[in-house]
Amino acid sequence: QVQLVESGGGLVQAGGSLRLSCAASGSISSLYVMGWYRQAPGKERESVARILPGGTTNYADSVTGRFTISRDNAKNTVYLQMNSLKPEDTAVYYCKLRTLIQPSNEYWGQGTQVTVSS
Repeated sequence: QVQLVESGGGLVQAGGSLRLSCAASGSISSLYVMGWYRQAPGKERESVARILPGGTTNYADSVTGRFTISRDNAKNTVYLQMNSLKPEDTAVYYCKLRTLIQPSNEYWGQGTQVTVSS
C-alpha cells in the first residue's frame, strides 16, 4: 500500500516562504505523476502544481512564478517551494500520486495546513 506523508506546513507572514515535502513509500509504479492540491475553507479542492515522469511541470495561474514543484526520485519525494506567499494561499495542502500504468491508482496525503497572515 502506498502512503504519502506530508510535512512543512505552518504559519507564515505574507511575503514569506515555506517548503512542503511529500514522501511516498510502499509499492509504487515506475511511472507516476505527483502533484499538490489545496483546499481553502468554503472552496473546492484545486490543483496547484504537478510534475510528470519526464520532469515537465504544470502550475495553476494563481501560483505561477511563486511556487516551484520538484522531485527527488531516489527518495520518492516531491517538494513544493512556496515563495511570496499571500493570504489567499491559506489552505490545506494535499499531496497526490497517480500511477500511469493500468489500472491507474491515486493516493493522497493527509494534508498539511498552510496559513499566511496579512
